[in-house]
Amino acid sequence: MLAGALSVCPPIASAQASAPGEYQLKAAFLFNFAKFIDWPAASFSGPEARFSICILGTDPFGRSMDDLLQGKMIANRRVSVERSKQIADVRHCQMLFVSSSEKSRVKEILDGLKGTNVLVVGETDGFAEAGGAIQFALEDNHVRFLINTDAADRAGLTVSSNLLSLAHVVHDGGKNDRS
Repeated sequence: MLAGALSVCPPIASAQASAPGEYQLKAAFLFNFAKFIDWPAASFSGPEARFSICILGTDPFGRSMDDLLQGKMIANRRVSVERSKQIADVRHCQMLFVSSSEKSRVKEILDGLKGTNVLVVGETDGFAEAGGAIQFALEDNHVRFLINTDAADRAGLTVSSNLLSLAHVVHDGGKNDRS
């Protein structure tokens, strides 16, 4: 299922002409990533807690993220989309998309999430190698992704082998110890 959803990545013609399409696609990737990652029960405040997908910094998705996720469920939990500019506001999230507007704060953000079960996803060059769990990359006019298994392990997350088989796997060797 994931291979089918992720293999139909339409080409990105040009950054300017395709920006809305690019972020609609990235929103779909985020939703699909969540289906193939297990979060520990302790990462939720309780059995009725929502699955929170948060955006830190300038929101490049616009309404596409909200429209895609409206009424959706992940791990038998309703999905909520939250936006913030403060690291302290996103420590409760299960998934965090770090906008490219936060490029200069990546180390600060990752350090601020130490000890949490947050899957941190970004789109800036070197994000995964710096300690982010997933990095979007444009290759040959397609959206691809890298997964840093060290970062996922430190966050206490289990990534499905099916998802790993579709990613470029990278390691940071514990550069950013989030435990």
